[in-house]
Amino acid sequence: MADAYVVVFAALMLPAGLLGDRFGRRRMLMAGLGVFLAGSLVGALAGDVAWVVAARAVMGVGAALVTPLALSVLPSLFGPDERAKAVGVISSASALGLPLGPIIGGFLLDHFWWGSVFLINVPMAAVGLAACAFLLPETRDPASPRVDAVSTALTAAGLAALVYAIIEAPDRGWGDALVLGFLAAAAVLLTALVLRERRAVRPLLDLALLARRGFLWNTVAATLVMFVLSGLLFVLPPYLQAVLGHDALGTGLRLLPMMGGLLVAARGAQPVVARFGARATVGAGLVVLAFAALLGSRTTVESGYGFTALWLSVAGLGFGFSVVPAMDGALGTLSRDRAGWGSPHALEAVGEVPGC
Repeated sequence: MADAYVVVFAALMLPAGLLGDRFGRRRMLMAGLGVFLAGSLVGALAGDVAWVVAARAVMGVGAALVTPLALSVLPSLFGPDERAKAVGVISSASALGLPLGPIIGGFLLDHFWWGSVFLINVPMAAVGLAACAFLLPETRDPASPRVDAVSTALTAAGLAALVYAIIEAPDRGWGDALVLGFLAAAAVLLTALVLRERRAVRPLLDLALLARRGFLWNTVAATLVMFVLSGLLFVLPPYLQAVLGHDALGTGLRLLPMMGGLLVAARGAQPVVARFGARATVGAGLVVLAFAALLGSRTTVESGYGFTALWLSVAGLGFGFSVVPAMDGALGTLSRDRAGWGSPHALEAVGEVPGC
């Protein structure tokens, strides 16, 4: 049920940014919200596991459209001075889902039937659709490349094979025939994609973006941040539940210190960048996040929640001071017309930790 969402989400994010540039970012953002809403309704009404898996896959399609396009509209709405604040708000809102997912999901499961964890998405998506319709101007790139079906298929299949292999490897082992087969298929498909795109006049995968040092290193920094943060959040809920004995609702509440650190950092990131520069701020944020990971690695059965809350707060600070300037810097290297094209390049290796 979890993998269906992640695999589809990762596979379609790159083509989704191009669709926004070509057909209109507001239009495709609303389409993504509509697809996500439809998937949530199917999940809420599902009667067996197969339908739940299908609903999660549909939600992955919607999320693949929403995630890059939500960032791609920022250069059109905000100037350089305000863009960092906007990225900070989006990062804070996204991170808010990490503790709120278990909190709201735990409450709903305690008081309603399991399908309510899907149904809660319906009013959220409806509000988003209304906001897009009445508040968001339409932007597009008339010169964006056409939708290349072959490149899109190579992208989706290659990324899906890679993500699926990474998901299955911990259970099956990295030497398992199925895992090795999917890794080999991913290597072949993605290599074919790169070779095809290098010959294209207006490629789907714009490798020239990687020649821009600002875009490359900010993207790498954002990827490293999410790599560390996802690792921490992968082991933390089982620790809070299986070791400390908290339920789903209690686990979500105990993730809030990270949100507090993130809110402080998101608010203070812009003045710090103005004083010391984006490179120093991102570097310092990565060091703080690494220190939080080091503290987290020292957590034992006897540590208790106080020690966990401490390094969670530090992790939130490091996350905010590194990812906000990094994403702002990556977006700042793109022209407004190509924002949708570049957003998934900056996000494609970052991934997402689902909430509800």
